[in-house]
Order: sequence, then structure tokens, then C-alpha cells
Amino acid sequence: MQPVAICRHDAAQGPGYLIDFFEAHAIPWRLFAVDAGETPPTRAGEFSGVVILGSPASVNDDLSWMRREQALLRDAIRLERPVLGHCFGGQLLAKTLGAQVRRNSVPHIGWGRVLVTRFDEAVEWFGARRELELFHWHFDTFEIPRGAKRVLFGTYCMNKGFAIGPHLGLQSHLEVTADSVRQWCRSDAEDIRLHRFASVQAEADILANLDARVTALHRLADRVYGRWISRLPGRTRLIVPVLPHTRPRGGESWGERLLRA
Repeated sequence: MQPVAICRHDAAQGPGYLIDFFEAHAIPWRLFAVDAGETPPTRAGEFSGVVILGSPASVNDDLSWMRREQALLRDAIRLERPVLGHCFGGQLLAKTLGAQVRRNSVPHIGWGRVLVTRFDEAVEWFGARRELELFHWHFDTFEIPRGAKRVLFGTYCMNKGFAIGPHLGLQSHLEVTADSVRQWCRSDAEDIRLHRFASVQAEADILANLDARVTALHRLADRVYGRWISRLPGRTRLIVPVLPHTRPRGGESWGERLLRA
């Protein structure tokens, strides 16, 4: 099986629990530490899937490494290699699919509930629960790309997640660990201090009951990540139930159709 490409952009926003999950399920992976000077690939053919993690940058900054990652995502979509975007990664996936990314009305930092939509795609990814508690740390928001379905929405940010075919874009984080949340609070303390909104939790509130919150988050991540890896080429699809995705009329692949839309 080919490895999953993981693009990291900030030491405090590493793959965290995702690596534990991959190791437990024998999923090979390769990390591209963009924040440490590594160059992300532009071709997806040697990877079974692509994961884009968070970043303190905006997707609208149009930096060279972002252009490379967009090329990687376009190629992954064309080849139907599943893409998973966490926060910045969800925004970059949305932008690659033609949707706009803009400043959210307020920053959203800390633990907060989101609601699961009633689309079949949302149930496939998140199960029957209507309300989830996720970890958030973002200033921008994405529009829902054409052809995708909103799967999560929230109070402070309407678009918290979208799904299209085997691809999932999240405006939140499933991968954080208790240690990475503490590190994030230390490294980006100014984000909390300078933005006094109801949507921004104090550090003490973020760290309250942290171990229990992270444990619950990882139970949800097990389902989401399990569904995602079930779509990787060469992977047996027996981890979670998945509704079939038929090919569009005319013989086009999903990837070809998405790039044409």
C-alpha cells in the first residue's frame, strides 16, 4: 500500500492522534514538515491519500508552498485519492474545489459544540449523533464547494465541515492531543489574549477537563478516520459501513467531474 502524504505547517499543529490511528491500522504515511523547510509534493500518484493539517497562515496568502499543496490536491482529486483537511486543510481543499475562503465574523478558539446535518454523507462520517464537541482554532471560514454537502455547522461559524465523494474538509481539529493543546495554548497565547469574544475561550477553560475531552474527541476521530482510510486504494473497506458512491453518468470519474465543475 502506498503511504498517505501528510503536510504539516506548524509544530503545534502536528498530526497528533492521526499518527496513532494510522499506526494502529497499519497505514503507511510520510510527513512533509513544511514549517521545517521541507517541500510538499505536487503529485499524488505515489500516495494513497493526502492529509493537510492546520496552519497559522491564511490560504489567501498565496505562498509558494500553498500553490504546491493546491497542485497536490488537484492531482489527488483527479486520481480519486482521498483528501482529509483539518482546519487550514479544509480551507485549502475548499479553495481547490473553487469555493471562497474569507475572514470569519469572529475568531473561534477552544472547545465548542457543532451540529451534524441530516444529509446521508454526514451520518456516514459522524454517525447518528446530532451534536459533537470539537476543538477549534481559526480565524477564516470556507464556503461549501459546488457539489459538496455541508456535514457540520456551528454557532460561531456556519460551515464547520463538508464532504464530497471520499474527501472531507473540516473547520476544526480531531487530531489534537492533550499535550498538543497545552503546547498550542503556550505558543499562540496572544490569540487568546487579544481577542475577547464569546467565541474565544480563556486558556483555563480550554484546559479544563482536558483529558476527558480529548478522549471523547478521539472516539469520534476513530470513526471519521476509519471511514476515511476505508476509501484508500488498496485498503480493505471493512472498518465502518460506507454507502456506495456511484460513478457520474458518461463514465467520468468523481475526480474528473469535480475538477470540471
